[in-house]
Amino acid sequence: MAAPIAIHLEFGGGAELLFNGVKEHHVTLPSQSEPCFVCVCFLGDMKQLLVWIQRNLLKERPELFVQGDSVRPGILVLINDADWELMGQLDYQLQDQDNIVFISTLHGG
Repeated sequence: MAAPIAIHLEFGGGAELLFNGVKEHHVTLPSQSEPCFVCVCFLGDMKQLLVWIQRNLLKERPELFVQGDSVRPGILVLINDADWELMGQLDYQLQDQDNIVFISTLHGG
């Protein structure tokens, strides 16, 4: 049986306001082989992480964070300090202790 995946999520640039103003979240996601009856099961890639975030952490206005099955334009995503475009974007397979940062580059005025 695979071990759960512990990751650090960080939201900045105003994105944290969609998560009750909480910038940092340390989460442990169940492995694919673990039964999951009370939450959305997590299978290990960024696409599924976004679904998990939307269903378990996102508190309001999901349209400001997700668009379709990805983040909306204007949200910079870093995986372990590297642009997620270099890491495979939605196909990136999360690893234990990954640091995922979402930064909104859109600012009201």
